[in-house]
Amino acid sequence: MIKAEWFYWLVGLSFLVMAARMVTDRSNPKRLGTGAFWGLIGAGFIYSSWVVTKQVPAEPLGVAVLLMAVLAGFGFTGRGTPRTTTPEERTASAARLGNKLFVPALTIPVVAMACAIGVKHLSFGGQPVLQEGSETILGLGIAAVVALAVGMIMLREKRISVPVESGRSMLETMGWAMLLPQMLATLGAIFQVSGVGDQVGRLTTSVLPKDSLYLAVVVYCVGMFVFTMIMGNAFAAFPVMTAAVGWPVLIGHFDGNPAAVLALGMLAGFCGTLVTPMAANFNIVPAALLELKDQYGPIKAQLPTAGVLLGCNIVIMALFAF
Repeated sequence: MIKAEWFYWLVGLSFLVMAARMVTDRSNPKRLGTGAFWGLIGAGFIYSSWVVTKQVPAEPLGVAVLLMAVLAGFGFTGRGTPRTTTPEERTASAARLGNKLFVPALTIPVVAMACAIGVKHLSFGGQPVLQEGSETILGLGIAAVVALAVGMIMLREKRISVPVESGRSMLETMGWAMLLPQMLATLGAIFQVSGVGDQVGRLTTSVLPKDSLYLAVVVYCVGMFVFTMIMGNAFAAFPVMTAAVGWPVLIGHFDGNPAAVLALGMLAGFCGTLVTPMAANFNIVPAALLELKDQYGPIKAQLPTAGVLLGCNIVIMALFAF
């Protein structure tokens, strides 16, 4: 049986190998800090397997997160020069393959879906091939490995160091921003456990008229939008605003459809994701990868769309969720 831990160990090992390459890259003046940052992530992936089974304490993971924040916050990370293919070699490969370059990328969803739907039901020796309950994440991991093999075959590349160096280059380019979505989603859970949602709920219900359904809808959707802009991620804002307004007011008091209210509330939060400077996957990473002169260019371009979509979500929720 293929276990989910094996996938996490593979991810952690990949980070550790890239971190080792970063430390030995003398073209990076901050090579030690850069290697330590990504090495801590790799070690965390492997160590956390035993934390889940309560075989080791979780505190070292918290210390590692604080160390990573120090390394990134005080500028101890930087970029080196990866030893990968030359621009001329990449241009020649692109000209030779054309649109076939998309085949490795398309391999990932195809293989992942095949694992989640087909391989999920296969068994060997009375045991399922994939660990039960982890078929999707295992499918994604298997798909990534298959896509890597397909890409190397298509590009006729025999050196495993080339994809490792390319991955390392991408990590150094995106930097700490790549981890923001995971960190901010965790922040939402911390806010909820610490009672922030309850306090926001008391404040909201004290000023909100009891019979004003449409005003409550606006407060919930705009609250999701604003909290997402502040916290940088809709997954972080969702537990706070849902505990404050979504569940007790819209579902509990006004008898709203839970699926419709919560789904549309999440979509309203995603409108805030489009315009928050902290959204790594939407706003920071694209600006860094494309080396835009205006780092806020994606936000400026997405602002009108975010406003229109927020209005649509408010109207749809008011008309169809009750």
